[in-house]
Amino acid sequence: MSDADASQTQTSESTVKPQWYIIHAQTGQELKVKANIENRMRQGSAGTQIAQVLVPTERVAEVRSGKKRISERKFFPGYLLVQMEMTDESWHLVRTTPGVTGFIGAGRRPVALADEEVAEILRQTEERKEKPTSRVTFQKGEGVRVIEGPFTNFSGVIEEVNTNRGKLKVLVSIFGRQTPVELEFWQVERL
Repeated sequence: MSDADASQTQTSESTVKPQWYIIHAQTGQELKVKANIENRMRQGSAGTQIAQVLVPTERVAEVRSGKKRISERKFFPGYLLVQMEMTDESWHLVRTTPGVTGFIGAGRRPVALADEEVAEILRQTEERKEKPTSRVTFQKGEGVRVIEGPFTNFSGVIEEVNTNRGKLKVLVSIFGRQTPVELEFWQVERL
């Protein structure tokens, strides 16, 4: 092989685009695994081959002790996404990180996610961080009790669910008449 061919081969190998892979981790240890991978990236030479590690989360609203609380929840429990150049060294760095049980994919080598799949996951992550979702989901016709606001302790039946806005239209009996009241998810609880 000539010197020109060798330099061309080296250039094409060094410009490998990092791809996204899914890592399976022990459930509940996702953030710890992420921190471990990032620490190992800083310490080893394979760290330059790993671009980023992501634990997809969403903000959720719930009521505890009569107060609305917003917390974060992982929407792929037990899984992390890692953007990396797949080499033996980077694969070994991730695979031997404490808490990692393996890569997702068929055979001995993991399969990279398609760009469309990654774009959708990243879009959902951003969308769910901006606007908290309810920890509880409701359905039309379900009975609920109001736990917050001017209609506290009234019971009613869900007439309409607007998941995007996090609101419900509930038929509440006021002075013997069914009256539609718009409430947020966190203002009610199931009967």
